[in-house]
Amino acid sequence: MRLLPFDYAVRNLGRSPRRFAAILLGNALVVLLVVSAAAFVEGMRSSLSVRNDSRNVILLAAGSEESIERSEIPATTPGILSASLPGIHATEGVAHLSPEILSALILFAEEDSPEELRAVVRGVTPGAFLVHERVEIVEGRAPRSGGNEIVAGSLAAEKMGLPESALEIGESLWFEGEPWTVVGRFEARGTVMDAELWMPLTDLQVATKRDGLSCVVARLGSAEFADVDAFTKMRVDLELSVVREADYYASLLRFYRPIQVMIWATAILAANAGILGGLNTLYSAFAARVREIGMLQSLGYTRRAIVASLVQEALIASSIAVFLAIAVARFALHGAAVSYSMGVFQLSVNSVVLVAGGAAGLLLGIVGTLPPALRCLRMPIPEALKSL
Repeated sequence: MRLLPFDYAVRNLGRSPRRFAAILLGNALVVLLVVSAAAFVEGMRSSLSVRNDSRNVILLAAGSEESIERSEIPATTPGILSASLPGIHATEGVAHLSPEILSALILFAEEDSPEELRAVVRGVTPGAFLVHERVEIVEGRAPRSGGNEIVAGSLAAEKMGLPESALEIGESLWFEGEPWTVVGRFEARGTVMDAELWMPLTDLQVATKRDGLSCVVARLGSAEFADVDAFTKMRVDLELSVVREADYYASLLRFYRPIQVMIWATAILAANAGILGGLNTLYSAFAARVREIGMLQSLGYTRRAIVASLVQEALIASSIAVFLAIAVARFALHGAAVSYSMGVFQLSVNSVVLVAGGAAGLLLGIVGTLPPALRCLRMPIPEALKSL
């Protein structure tokens, strides 16, 4: 089969700049919708994935395996666990154990401010920095017990709807008439902790009038998950349950799966509308080229060769549209923060998202071209040559 020259398809794109601009804009918008949906899903998946902490386990109250916030366990649990279960990872004799309280609180930017700020506050001990390796203090210092001091995650301001300056070192947040002073900032990229406020465990217990803990996070050394599970079953008086940290966040990701499905469904419906609009544009464009297509057939080019050239032309346009859409997404969407009940996650324009955008552009170029092209080729050659 003799194909038309490649530069024939390229030159055709410039024959009608207005038509080319319309096709380019329509394709770019459709691809941008797909890229945005994929970036949303990837950002949420990344924030609820635990990649480097496969040896971490969470002990929490039986029946609260799906929500640490609802959990309440005895404050003596860390000491009992450490004494009863050998094999917990240790550094220089310090066990990697982190008793924690996780609480959703209403704070205020000023003492008399009427505006409520919803924040996720985690009460911790120094052991938290041993088990949560992705947490890194990037400015200031860790909070000290007894001073109502807090450190803020890099996305905590976004979660509370505050400007970044409101959580600079030295600023204060108010709870129950008491100021909590920001003494540091930390990053925990790709985790839900990045949107939290951390403060000493005892200070949070006093502020919330709470004696127990939400959970204990432990990093296992020679011990296995089965050993911890056996411990929770033997100490029925503590009413504990244990889950792997990775499994806990995976269950949260499954909980938010309907939201991801809704985002994809919305993007697909909008993309379908864009494709239908693009088909109308291409039908009009190809209808004006019936005479040209008839001439190509009279010169000996087969219908398959003509279709291949038209698809080439559409793929070039859609490739440019993909490049433009991804460039816009990279600069405008990548890293943008989205708040939800658990915290905040950032839209992620990664390799998976780029592949999704490229596939959408490829599909647009092929599916959008074939129906109008085949319709034009059905016309007999003499009739096509006589058309205007």
